[in-house]
Order: sequence, then C-alpha cells, then structure tokens
Amino acid sequence: MADTHVVTNQVPPLQDYNPATSEVLAEALVREGGGWGADEVNELGELCGTAQAQRWGELADRHRPVLHTHDRYGNRVDEVEYDPAYHELMTVAVTHGLHAAPWADDRPGAHVVRAAKTSVWTPEPGHLCPISMTYAVVPALRYNPELAAVYEPLLSSRVYDPEMKIPNRKRGITAGMSMTEKQGGSDVRAGTTEAVPNGFGTYSITGHKWFTSAPMSDVFLVLAQAPGGLTCFLLPRVLPDGTRNRMYLQRLKDKLGNHANASSEVEYDGAIAWRVGEEGRGVPTIIEMVNLTRLDCTLGSATSMRTGLTRAVHHAQHRKAFGEYLIDQPLMRNVLADLAVEAEAATMLAMRMAGATDKAVHGDQRETLLRRIGLAAGKYWVCKRATPHAAETMECLGGNGYVEESGMPRLYREAPLMGIWEGSGNVSALDTLRAMATRPECVEVLFDELATAAGQDPRYDAHVTALRQTLGSAGDVATIQYRARKVAEDIALALQGSLLIRHGHPAVAEAFLASRLGGQWGGAFGTLPTGLDLAPVIERALVKG
Repeated sequence: MADTHVVTNQVPPLQDYNPATSEVLAEALVREGGGWGADEVNELGELCGTAQAQRWGELADRHRPVLHTHDRYGNRVDEVEYDPAYHELMTVAVTHGLHAAPWADDRPGAHVVRAAKTSVWTPEPGHLCPISMTYAVVPALRYNPELAAVYEPLLSSRVYDPEMKIPNRKRGITAGMSMTEKQGGSDVRAGTTEAVPNGFGTYSITGHKWFTSAPMSDVFLVLAQAPGGLTCFLLPRVLPDGTRNRMYLQRLKDKLGNHANASSEVEYDGAIAWRVGEEGRGVPTIIEMVNLTRLDCTLGSATSMRTGLTRAVHHAQHRKAFGEYLIDQPLMRNVLADLAVEAEAATMLAMRMAGATDKAVHGDQRETLLRRIGLAAGKYWVCKRATPHAAETMECLGGNGYVEESGMPRLYREAPLMGIWEGSGNVSALDTLRAMATRPECVEVLFDELATAAGQDPRYDAHVTALRQTLGSAGDVATIQYRARKVAEDIALALQGSLLIRHGHPAVAEAFLASRLGGQWGGAFGTLPTGLDLAPVIERALVKG
C-alpha cells in the first residue's frame, strides 16, 4: 500500500535563530550610542530563538490568566493566576534589564541598549506590558523624592519576585498604571475617581478604573480627583502593615490578543495611596510616563514587523510552488522586499527615538524637543503600519499562516494593540499638533534634523519642502485638526527618509524613496516599481543563526 502520509515541501520549524542579527537593529544600536551593549543584546537574542523560549511564549499565550476573586472560605483575595511560562518570560526580561534597569545606569546609551534588548526578546509580547509600565513610572515617581528613594531601587532591581508581599520587603517589584475610566478613555481629565486626604500624607481612593493591565503588579500609579484637582498617586497592592489594599478586581478583559497579559477592571473602595506631584498636576506628572510607553509602542510595532518578516522569509526560503522556491519568484520578491523596507524604516525611526530619549534623560534639550514631536508622529505612523504588515506576512505563508500553530495569528491579533494602547491613532496625531502648539521650537528642531539629509535626493527634498509649507501655512489652521493624521504621517515619512538617506543601505533607501516619497507605489505591499535592486534588500532580511 502507498504511504499516504509522506510529508514533503513543508517548512522546518523556525528555531535556533537570533533576532539580534538583524542588520538594521545592530546598526542602529551602535549609531544611537548603545554599541557597548551589543554582547548583551546578542546574548538575549540567542536565548529568544531557542525552542525553550518559543515554547514559553506559546504556553503563556494559550493558557490565559485566571482571576480568583475569593478563596475557598469566601475571603476576597483578588489574585490573578498565570501560567508558569509567563513567569519564566518575566524572569528573563527582568534579569536582562528590560524594565527599569536603565534608570540605575548612568552610561550614555543605556536606554538605547534597553530598547534593543526589548526588540529582540520576542517569544510572546504580552508580558512586556508590565515591563514597559515599570520602565515608564520612574520619572513620574521622582516627583515625590521620598517615595522614589524607597521604590526606585526596587523597580530597577534585576530580581523578579511575583509573590504578593509588602513592596519594600521584596528584592524587586513591578509597577502598573490605573488611569482610564469607562466614561473617559483617553480623556483622563474626565475621571471621576476621588481622592480624600487622610492626614499623615495618605489619601483614600474611591472609584472604578476601566482598563488596568498587569493587576498583579506591586504598585500602581493612579489618577484621581483630589481637592486641588486631578492628581497622581502611588497605590501599593499590599500596605506597609501587611494587609491587602482595598483594590478589588472586578473582571479580566476578554481581549482580541495580548492573551498572556491580564487586563482588568478595578474598583478602589477607600484604597490607601500616597500623592506623587502636586495636587491638580496629575497630567503633567505622568506626561513623561506617556512618552516612554509611546516609545515602547513604537518599538513594539517595529519589532512586530521584523518578526513577521523573519517568518515570511523563512517560509519563502523553504517552500516551493510551481517548481521554484517562493523566494526566487519575482512577485514574492516584490512582496518580501516591500515588507523589509517597511520594517527597516520603522526600526530606524523607533531606535532614533530611543536615542533621543537617552539624550533627553541626560539633559539634551534639542533631543528633548525632537522626541516631543518625532515620537508623537512616529508612534502614530509606525503603529498604524503594523497591522497591514502583519496581515501581509501571514498571507506569505498561505493557509499554513492562518493556522494557530504557525504563530502568525498571534502576531496578527497583537498588531493593532500598539496603535490603540497609550492613545489611539487620532490621539497620537492630535498630540503631534499639540507638540507644535505648546513647544513651537520643536518644529525648527525637526527641520534641522531633516536638513542633515537635504540635497541628496530630489524626492526627499520635495517632500520636506511640502511639509514645511503645510506646517507653516496660516491659512490652513482651520482645517489642521481634520488633517492631523496626514500631518503626522508626513512627519514620520520625512524622518524615515532622512535616516535612510544618511544611514540606510542604498538599496533599501532607494526602494523607500521611490515608493513612499516618489509616488511609484500602489499602497499594498508588493507594488514596488521595476528597476530596483531587491537582492540586497532581501539579503538583509534572511534568517540568520
């Protein structure tokens, strides 16, 4: 009898590869001042590509967190149970300093190294939510030096301790954010949660928060209405006397993706908290935190693109159709090269903003201004591109890509999150306008940055000239909010074009300029014009060990 189950023309598992070998990421790491951390990034990349790490990611995503509101005796416990694989992922992330560790490292480039590490640790993205929040809370916490003195060393510690204990009796802690409410969403000023002073420096917090991720974190930054207005507070899950704070988890959100990370509705019923910053200054206190989480959203989307591209290229290298490997077929090469150009441009912009963040932390005012406008626009555009990019990379695998075992559906479900989290596309686009209105000097800093690539390509020069006219046209002020998305897109494309002209591979730069800025592009991936040298573009995207 014939053997009906001979397996041929199937792609081998993508294992034992190293995402840190990405040329665009390695180049950006050095260029942005983090070259000293290359060995650390490579070490983490090697671990990421192992079968063990990939298995952790699969298990953490498949076995969703479970909420336990009460114990068997009827006592409230409000605990979330995670799969052990989630804790393995968290242990690696904290040990390698993907959380708040850069705040304890004064070396120039520490935040760039941290960004690169985050960008190569890709087994499962959900656990990076508490990692990102822990990173972002430190600048806000510094508005209360006494609290910072106690908690910052614990936040930056490289010890992961998931046990529910008094925070300052642990060797390391994580932090969350509890900001949005059901009636306000991104409009946090519309919050109704109340903060009543108790004396002795504490407040009682009462209210309902609509979306609090990682509710098993040790401490949370919470926005509430104090007598002096909207104010930021630090709220521990366990109080100094060992009792549990009155923070009740109502339910976990049933999300499209991001399954390994628990996101919850929380009710505060007289929970005890400490003020961070002045009363009425809640939004200014958390603004730097917003910038940092936006950076991680941009990095996350760029990482998603490179991950999807890696899987698509790996498939195309090993799968034959009509007698030829997919990677050798002209139309597939157009698609793969187009995806690679998008991923490289996104990575370069994300890492440029990581470099600006690092320099801003060290007091560079020019980089602070560039980050202010560049990150708002970059977050809008890079995150907006991640979802169609994920869809196209999944399509490269055909029917196999639509099956859960391929990992592509997980990548696809995750892609829209970065565009929604920390402000949807409209919020990011409007914040680009707000940057220009409140810090008008950032516009000239932007054009100073763009001028460094002037005169090298007429398509780029024309785009920058048109952008300057758009931003400087007083007659269009009445419609500027209506056009905010196009403004943010044009700023992001200009920054990407500048980076590619100055630092990118010539073939990648030419493909970007011809398509994104030159108008020779159909919009869908795989519509690059003829006459481009795609071989080096695809070569840079090949899977490496």
